[in-house]
Amino acid sequence: MAATFRRRLRRGAASTAVAALVLAALTASQSPAGAKNTAAKEPEPTPADTPIDGGAAYYTDLPPLNSPVPPRGSNDPRPDGDGIVTGPAQAGIPATVLAAYKKAESEIRAADPGCRLPWQLLAGIGKVESGQARGGAVDAEGTTLQPILGPQLNGRGFARITDTDGGRYDGDRTHDRAVGPMQFIPSTWSQGGPAGTGWGADGNGDGKKDPNNVFDAALAAGTYLCAGGRNLSVQQDLDSAVLGYNHSEEYLRTVLSWFAFYRTGSYEVPDGKGVLPAHRDGANGTGDHPSGRTEGRTGHGHGRGTGDNHPRPDKTKPNGPAKPGGSGDGHTGSHTPGGDHTPGTPETPGTPQTPSGKPTPTPKPPTKPTTPTALQRVGDQDLTTTAGTDFTTKPQVRAADAAGKPVAGVPVRFTLPDTTDARFPGGATTTTVTTGKDGLATAPTLHAGDKTGDFTLRATAVGRTAPAVDIKATVKAKPAPKVDLLTRTSDKELTATAGHAFAEDAVEIKATYQGEIAAGVPITATMITDDPDHPVQNDKGPYFKDPQATGDNKDKPLRTLTGLTTDADGLLKLPKIYTDTHPGTFLLRLTTPNGTTLTLKLKVAAPPKTA
Repeated sequence: MAATFRRRLRRGAASTAVAALVLAALTASQSPAGAKNTAAKEPEPTPADTPIDGGAAYYTDLPPLNSPVPPRGSNDPRPDGDGIVTGPAQAGIPATVLAAYKKAESEIRAADPGCRLPWQLLAGIGKVESGQARGGAVDAEGTTLQPILGPQLNGRGFARITDTDGGRYDGDRTHDRAVGPMQFIPSTWSQGGPAGTGWGADGNGDGKKDPNNVFDAALAAGTYLCAGGRNLSVQQDLDSAVLGYNHSEEYLRTVLSWFAFYRTGSYEVPDGKGVLPAHRDGANGTGDHPSGRTEGRTGHGHGRGTGDNHPRPDKTKPNGPAKPGGSGDGHTGSHTPGGDHTPGTPETPGTPQTPSGKPTPTPKPPTKPTTPTALQRVGDQDLTTTAGTDFTTKPQVRAADAAGKPVAGVPVRFTLPDTTDARFPGGATTTTVTTGKDGLATAPTLHAGDKTGDFTLRATAVGRTAPAVDIKATVKAKPAPKVDLLTRTSDKELTATAGHAFAEDAVEIKATYQGEIAAGVPITATMITDDPDHPVQNDKGPYFKDPQATGDNKDKPLRTLTGLTTDADGLLKLPKIYTDTHPGTFLLRLTTPNGTTLTLKLKVAAPPKTA
């Protein structure tokens, strides 16, 4: 049977700030003014350092010792992940839940490749928080068949968080509870986050953000774990991210144990057939059920009261909470996946365990990365592409130390300015990539929008003092459609009297190429002289007015008009044409970018003589 830590999370999940807030609230409630105004109190704001699950109870079962995937010989033809997988039942993950974890990993890899989020980490958290959505008790869309609720966060054993959602997510209008497969508290789901609208996400594309849906919850959890430019392949960032869920060293070790276990292999089981965990931490006085979680109206778990006679070693408390974007790792010491406990072996205080008689290897502390002193642009050519297409060259920089040697493990954030509609995958305006062994950080493919012109992309070393690098980029206009014929749609003679305008919409033309409609063709209209060899812009006769002009320039004659374009049917109606006091026959020439022209005659009659 899987082992359990014989420790209990009492108020360790609540930070010093939470404790101070609770004490202040209790003190105020005992004063006359506090008692008088109790009914009028507004809900207390959730402390900024409150963990994702509110520091609620969690499953403490550890994975078994044997690997889910048996070792293979060198002649085994199966590729990784193929074939029949055998092993302990704990390695089975319900199909829909597993699909949600993998989908979240894929989406975050595209939007934030520098995070390096493995789906097995989501599985480890999902196992500890909800037993993989209670063994996969979800419908076809990934929504839990019954609510999965944590204990009431009323300050008795856990943080005190008064209701923030009116019971919308947790059904509780007095205090918040952690909700769903990944156990988000309502305030975290709907507040804060990258856009300030909460960490909630729509992982299944149904237009809703539901913490009870495993696709939504898994994507939200992955987004949180990657916040602040974290690189989860770096142990310090990994520990910091997990501690953001629950500020407990025991919680961290339990999650990392399952993370390591799933990385050695796992397999898919039908929904509802997953193994349910049995043991839970922090069950004393924490909720409506001994388990500290409620699933519908049924409670499960291994609750231990205060009569437990097992010795309880002191906890290792984190130095401080891990928050998205924070620079600290939020705890002391270093960890390897699985922590300092051997999976499947009960913990006995003061007695180290050695499975199969083999000594447990001493974890090596993570190597402190070299500090980069510079970011260097790779390549000296500006990025160029056409509107609506991908840039063929990806933005790339190199991190180097003072000696010019490459520095690995540096998170580099690429940021687009507001002046462009170019975007990274997923419509992102920023992306963070970690440098490899060669010191290179390569941004994902950049897609140009419709807006043309120059802009500057900036690369910054996150949390480092190395100067930023600017990368210039240009978006060019799309090539104009080809035209081999311009024709007028009417053969009616174009006439007007001097001092008056031609009829509205008097000139309409059609553009074609090889007999087919030519839409979106730029046209330039110019009033020209009648010199057959060298026609130039005329300085008298018919003219246009600048539609953009204002004030005294509004009526100023304009004899070359640009910015005209044929519509979807290849048609173009020219703006109104005016005349001055000069009678005669004048010429209007229409020209396309590829040199196709059409010349029209405009006849201006002299005004009638007055008696």
